[in-house]
Amino acid sequence: MRILIADKLADEGAAFLQAQDDVQLTVQTGLAGAELAAALRSHEGVVVRSAVQITADVLGQCAAGGECRLRAIVRAGVGVDNIDLPTATRLGIAVMNAASASTVTTAEHAFALMIALARNIAPAHAAIAAGGWDRSKFIGSQLQGKTLGVVGIGRIGRTLAQRALSFGMKVIAHDPMINAKSTLDGQVPLVDTFDDLLSRVDIVSFHVPKTDVTAGMLNAATFAKAKRGILVVNASRGGIVDESALLGALESGQCGGAALDVYEQEPPPPDSPLRNHPKILTTPHLGASTVEAQEAVAVEACRALVTYLRGEGMSGAVNVGGLSFDLTDRQQAFVDLGARMIALLDAVVGREPLHSVRITVRGEALAGPADTIARYTLAQLLGRHLDEPVNVINAALIAEQRHIDMQTIIAADHGEDRLAIQLQTKGTGVFSHRVQGAIYEDDLPRITNLDGYAMDMIPAGHMVLLTNNDQPGRIGLVGQLFGNANVNIAEMVIGRKTDSATDKTIALMILKLDEAPTAELLDELRAAPGILSVASVELSDI
Repeated sequence: MRILIADKLADEGAAFLQAQDDVQLTVQTGLAGAELAAALRSHEGVVVRSAVQITADVLGQCAAGGECRLRAIVRAGVGVDNIDLPTATRLGIAVMNAASASTVTTAEHAFALMIALARNIAPAHAAIAAGGWDRSKFIGSQLQGKTLGVVGIGRIGRTLAQRALSFGMKVIAHDPMINAKSTLDGQVPLVDTFDDLLSRVDIVSFHVPKTDVTAGMLNAATFAKAKRGILVVNASRGGIVDESALLGALESGQCGGAALDVYEQEPPPPDSPLRNHPKILTTPHLGASTVEAQEAVAVEACRALVTYLRGEGMSGAVNVGGLSFDLTDRQQAFVDLGARMIALLDAVVGREPLHSVRITVRGEALAGPADTIARYTLAQLLGRHLDEPVNVINAALIAEQRHIDMQTIIAADHGEDRLAIQLQTKGTGVFSHRVQGAIYEDDLPRITNLDGYAMDMIPAGHMVLLTNNDQPGRIGLVGQLFGNANVNIAEMVIGRKTDSATDKTIALMILKLDEAPTAELLDELRAAPGILSVASVELSDI
């Protein structure tokens, strides 16, 4: 696999990739526009930090300029602001980050900012450096006994909270993504609203991504609901704290001071009042800037990329929320079974336009990754009908864009591990086609029902599916035609059902062959008396 390092990265990341036998590494930094698109087109994966801008235009050029090999982008860091997620998702490109490696470093920096802000470390140092010694101007506040409000109690927020508790602080948190009364073994109560948190804390620290919900969440209106003199720490993303509102709150005394590592515009303009305000402590986005973190982030990013490209799992997923890529062998076998089921169902259904898809997953072993198994199956289904690339990353989006209703059902009675796929084609009003499969104790995939025909068949190899009027002599006729063509039938499975429209019994004959049938043989089968349909399917061996 070809991997591109397109941004400045700790040497340990490149060394990790160079040590992998199946990786061909390219290091090329400073690319932009058409040059970047061309480089991405010839690589399966790319590692970036914040300098390289992988925009919608760059991704569009990459996809439009011939065969695009790019399958994954990983950001060696937390944010992915420099990567156009909607376009990457539409093109089926996985986006990951390496957030966990910088957890401790980022939390430590936020904690350092909080201590320095509470004790006036920066202005006191500046005064001494200028020759002064006015101790009374720099009286601060101790942290023990103070209440810290943590907004976002994920990895970094939890790490900060643990350190605050060890300093004797009280900690409360707000995180709408956690449905619980408390966290950290009950030591940190969770409050329902940001307003409620602000009214109860002496210091607030932010540890959330910038979204439509979090942008400007600390503003003039919310400042008014805070304790007077509240201290503000933001080492997460610029723009979460409204900088104009912050300056106003500092002037009025509603805010006692702020420590900022991130800004709405980075770097802030030279004339920005944030740069030299006496009540603001500033650092130039240093949250993850330690030697240890940079090395760990580089290696984690490169390891995550290689793991995904090898098909061994995914960590730090950004645009494939809810999916699991570390499937067990048995769960992966059901992904494979789903692909085989789709191939056989497609031979029966043909290219009828889809209206809706229902995928039912049954069994305790499959309940957790049910959505993942269903998404892989949907990708196989759409990929057989569309010219554009479809994979597990963009399958749901493509289905939505084409107004195909997708449902995943996890059977309440787990029972035996099974997978069922039902299709409703446009104009039918009902789920008119279905296929069911299972994997038994022998670990071999089986089709148990195909469009109403009950059976027990292992889908693999060269296969021919025929439907015929259920009448004597059809099996002999088919066998004779294959014999005349010198094609050996290795296995035959037959299912029967009654056609509700004609009240006639129709048989489905599935033949597994030692070699692929010729086009001439298939034409002879279609022309044979009583044969209603013929389809050929090629599946890989188990």
